Amino acid sequence: MKKNSILILIVICLFGCSKTPQNEVSITGEIKGLGTDTLYLYGMDERHDHIDTIFVKDDKFSYSTPIDTITSAFLLIRNHTEYPIFLDKGNKIKIKGDISAPEVLTIDGNIYNQEFTAFQKELNDPDTPSEQALEQKAEEFIKQHPSSFVSLYLLDKYFVQKESPDFNKIKKLIGTMTGILQDKLYIEQLNESISQAEKTEIGKYAPFFSLPNIKGVHITRSSEDFKKKNLLINFWASWSDSASNDRSNSELKELYKKYKKNKYIGMLGISLDVDKEQWKDAIKRDTLDWEQVCDFGGLHSEVAKQYSVKQLPTNILLSAEGKILAKNLRGEELKKKIEEVVSAAEEKEAQANKRKK
Repeated sequence: MKKNSILILIVICLFGCSKTPQNEVSITGEIKGLGTDTLYLYGMDERHDHIDTIFVKDDKFSYSTPIDTITSAFLLIRNHTEYPIFLDKGNKIKIKGDISAPEVLTIDGNIYNQEFTAFQKELNDPDTPSEQALEQKAEEFIKQHPSSFVSLYLLDKYFVQKESPDFNKIKKLIGTMTGILQDKLYIEQLNESISQAEKTEIGKYAPFFSLPNIKGVHITRSSEDFKKKNLLINFWASWSDSASNDRSNSELKELYKKYKKNKYIGMLGISLDVDKEQWKDAIKRDTLDWEQVCDFGGLHSEVAKQYSVKQLPTNILLSAEGKILAKNLRGEELKKKIEEVVSAAEEKEAQANKRKK
């Protein structure tokens, strides 16, 4: 009897030791060609500031971490490819893939990883789908999987992270989701962002701002230099992508040279810098001679929130009455739009002068 009891205890122990603890998730995998590289794991929303390091040896890796609820995360491969992974307590996640195609991994361990693996494999047919076709497939998935955490990821990737998001479509897709997703912090923040972005749609009056220039003088939309003028506002920062800044600055300097004495158009740079000296150095180095203002709040600046600025550089064109005429125009489109509003203002004044006579 005693021997049987001991045998039972050994079996229970072995069985228990083979399982992942209930408050942990284990991740094992093999990505051929990865060698001894390092992977990074970080959350998409609530755990966005939590980063774990996973060390790889001979293409293989094994890792476990405490977790108390379902979490959407990214696996960063070769510091380049972000691959979504879905984790929950007690899960044993298994990953297989090849470094030659890091965007097509096979991940198992729960229904969400299985769903995303199937979705990705469907996209990687010999014929590369168009952007419109990808969005259609993502939309179909979201509607068919209203409780899947994969739907949150696809919503963000294919509809939110666009230069000009379709807010009506995003709101409709959110409306199809069930409570488990509706309660996520990401959806709460997204709804707030949409509400703010809708206030700065084309045709709406631009939010008020009052920001200090280099001399400390507060500049507003109705400041003397901008009264009764169309106004091109450029949001930028010395710390943002230098290539994008260079292209934008080149266009703006050309426009400023052409219109600096024009009474129908003005230009204003609003910086999201946090360091005053770096801001001033960038203005001087890049010869940004038009009016520049900054409150050193960075991306948390109130004006950035008011104008729903999500990327830099960003430009917004306001009418003389303060309405938003255009957003994020580049190159020839921007030049053409400026010429259009200046010509319209000149024509309007000419007609007014005729009536006076």
